Amino acid sequence: EEVDLLVQGHPLDEIIRKLQPRGKVDLVGKSFGVIKFTIDGHTYDIALPRSDQPSPAPDHRQRGHKDFIIKADPYLPLEKDLERRDFRCNSLAIRLSDGTLIDPFGGVEDIRNKIIRITNPRAFPDDPLRVLRAARFASVLEFSIDPEIYLLAKEIELKGLSVERVNEELFKILLLSRRPSRGLQEMHRLNVLRQLFPELYRLTLAIQDSIFHPEKDELGHHTVWAHTLLAVDQARVIADLTGLEVTRKLALLLASLLHDTGKPATATWEYKKNRLVITNNGHDLLSEKIARKVFNRQKIFSWNGYNLRAVVPMLIRHHHRASELWLNRKLVTKKAFNRLAAEVKGEIDLLIYLDAADRAGRRTRLLTRLDRQALWLLKKFEELKINKETIKPLIMGRDLIKLGMEPGPEMGKLLKKLYRLQLDNRFETRAQGLKLARKWLQEKKT
Repeated sequence: EEVDLLVQGHPLDEIIRKLQPRGKVDLVGKSFGVIKFTIDGHTYDIALPRSDQPSPAPDHRQRGHKDFIIKADPYLPLEKDLERRDFRCNSLAIRLSDGTLIDPFGGVEDIRNKIIRITNPRAFPDDPLRVLRAARFASVLEFSIDPEIYLLAKEIELKGLSVERVNEELFKILLLSRRPSRGLQEMHRLNVLRQLFPELYRLTLAIQDSIFHPEKDELGHHTVWAHTLLAVDQARVIADLTGLEVTRKLALLLASLLHDTGKPATATWEYKKNRLVITNNGHDLLSEKIARKVFNRQKIFSWNGYNLRAVVPMLIRHHHRASELWLNRKLVTKKAFNRLAAEVKGEIDLLIYLDAADRAGRRTRLLTRLDRQALWLLKKFEELKINKETIKPLIMGRDLIKLGMEPGPEMGKLLKKLYRLQLDNRFETRAQGLKLARKWLQEKKT
């Protein structure tokens, strides 16, 4: 748990001098009147009371978090420090000497009423990221948002925000919310999607076939956005049911969020089974391209050492493939399972979970367990002993060099051919693969 301490009546240098003999003092935020103090394995943020004033900017709507001046003052009244906080439920303090709760803005009442209200009208102009924080607080705490906030948010320009700060809020909504759809829908209401994520905003305008997608948005329309919100919620449940590690959990949630972004541009009317239906042929491939575009713009690469940029678009590209295996389960061979595992770089479970979330994204009732299709697919890959290790190429370039082959395009072609044969079960050991390679090289010489 985070512990933030505020110290009044003592200059920061005096505080540092008294703390240094007792633990580790980190001065990285000293210029802002903040230090970190670590003792007995616990780290505390210690700050002086602060006030901030917007620095001159051409347009207050385009101001970012660096565009105002923070002034630390050990003698500033506590209420002035709390006034600079974003929301009333976040503008509280406890006096450690006697346990008195200090609540000058009615934060406790807001917590009781489960509502997010701003502390002062400057909150959003001073730091536009607070618009996203409102969505995150509402989602994680399951609070409602004061209507005044929606009106204020319409006037705020968000495009000047750093993508790193935006990503942090989005990731928290996805990872910390019981139903991430709540925060995502608030992002839509607060004009965040239109400004920062136009790919998602377009989903709110794209209609789906009501027979295949009975799910509706808050206006009663069968939109791709309505399906996306439900799919993300189902993915969140699946991640918990299966105990996914947090980095892979985020990959699954991001894939669920972006998996249908190609639908608006691929929507067409077709006459099938005596009626007109909306189809989206090729939306999986386009969704992959859009996901890569979003990741590039948002500078989403690796997160905690896990390569989100490599995994998420790949899952999106193949998000129908697990269902195809299931539908053809009486005919498919190990070769088909091997090839799919190779195409998703061994992230088989994530692909199956994404498929399950997509299929469950047609109903509001959350999953309580994986369905028959997902369980069958997981079991089948396990029975066939197909995983990240088994799909690694058995023959590498260095092996062909030892056989006398020169590096170059021909080597690349041969390696691809050998890997296809490996996936097709034409050989199962390195020795067998080398025997094939040696035979082909000898035939080529003769």
